[in-house]
Amino acid sequence: MTQVEWPGLPVVVAGLGLSGVSAARVLRDLGAAVTVVDGGDGEGLRAKAAELTGVTVRLGDGATLPEGTRLIVTSPGWPPSSPLFAAAEAAGVPVWGDVELAWQLRRPLPATGEPAPWLAVTGTNGKTTTVQMLASILTAAGRRTAAVGNVGVSVLDAVLADEPYDVLAVELSSYQLHWAPSLRVHSAAVLNLAPDHLDWHGSMEAYAADKGRIYEGNQVACVYNLADPATEALVREADVAEGCRAIGFGLEAPAISQFGLVDGLLVDRAFVPDRHRHAAELGSAQDVHPPAPHNIANALAAAALARAYGVDAKAVRDGLRAFRPDAHRIAEVGVVDGVTYIDDSKATNPHAAAASLAAYPSTVWIAGGLAKGAAFDELAEGAAPHLRAAVLIGADRELIRAALARHAPDVPVIEAAAGQTGAVAMTEVVRVAAGLARAGDTVLLAPACASMDMFTNYGERGDLFAAAVNELGR
Repeated sequence: MTQVEWPGLPVVVAGLGLSGVSAARVLRDLGAAVTVVDGGDGEGLRAKAAELTGVTVRLGDGATLPEGTRLIVTSPGWPPSSPLFAAAEAAGVPVWGDVELAWQLRRPLPATGEPAPWLAVTGTNGKTTTVQMLASILTAAGRRTAAVGNVGVSVLDAVLADEPYDVLAVELSSYQLHWAPSLRVHSAAVLNLAPDHLDWHGSMEAYAADKGRIYEGNQVACVYNLADPATEALVREADVAEGCRAIGFGLEAPAISQFGLVDGLLVDRAFVPDRHRHAAELGSAQDVHPPAPHNIANALAAAALARAYGVDAKAVRDGLRAFRPDAHRIAEVGVVDGVTYIDDSKATNPHAAAASLAAYPSTVWIAGGLAKGAAFDELAEGAAPHLRAAVLIGADRELIRAALARHAPDVPVIEAAAGQTGAVAMTEVVRVAAGLARAGDTVLLAPACASMDMFTNYGERGDLFAAAVNELGR
């Protein structure tokens, strides 16, 4: 599909991470003259550079634009304020992300002569789960598909696969959308919007604008969250293809052109022959695992995208029944002395933590870490009725303590694992939480913060939590 003449084209790849290495190899194989730049210069980067044959690698300088560059392909983590991009703008050099590169390199399917359609999902929280649900539904419908993008298979690998996919379920981050100017998908959903990554985007307005890029040029459906008016506002602002429809989803009985719940059933009043008088039953809320409210909302968004693509109701039900979420997403890890322990380490911002807290009536909440510029007042106010106590950890614990003092002054707050990291820290945290919990309570690891001050990543944080709970049970 691309009109670019790749052989000999001088292309710079920004970043020697996973996406950068993948892009460099693809561009090299297309015949481009590839230079990878990275501001780091450690042993690990040098080892990666040595393995990247046929490519020029410049370490220790990520700011200088090599002379003659015609295109930059950037890794998602490089912020727009990077000096390299200022130099590119001054020189009139376009900047693409890996998603834009993949979009440009799509190949037509033999059966249709058109590339495989993309069903895309973004939002502050729930993206991965929703895209994986969508892929499960499409598989149940007999389509060859994959969850790709910011999850699962690399989007570049997917579009260049030897055996082509019928349709792709694509998770897109705000970073990726920022660098994807020509993306025009079949249908897309924005699940929710809450402050996150503001250090990268510079403002909430810029963050929301990048999320809204997913709707630009949509062909069939723009799916939005009825409980989050900001997502509908993005639909209203989007320039879409003629005939593209706005489709809402929510946890109430649906109106026309909406997906919702009726007596515990998932219902479609959008993609049915007579939506003014009829609806299609897509399954039960109990077909969703776990059936927490925010996860049912994810399922409705996935169902809306699948139905926009033409999947029948039975495949939606079968796909949801077959789906199981990844680790560290509201996962029960054990019950000890009548207390249930839940690992939602993936809740790395206040919006995600709020969804978890709303699912449990009496909770000892483990929270804290790196706040990433987030505020916690709204979270503390909403969580207050659900809290037995809070156990705070990490570098920015004081921000959460202050918010709880303002909005939940009667909730006991204990700080734990000061100056500790890894398994030692989490063992103490679980011990303290267990001492505060009573039979029937939930001890919930939903930190509302990033993990890197105490743990390698959110996965290690969740794994160590589960290990500490298992040890507590013994």
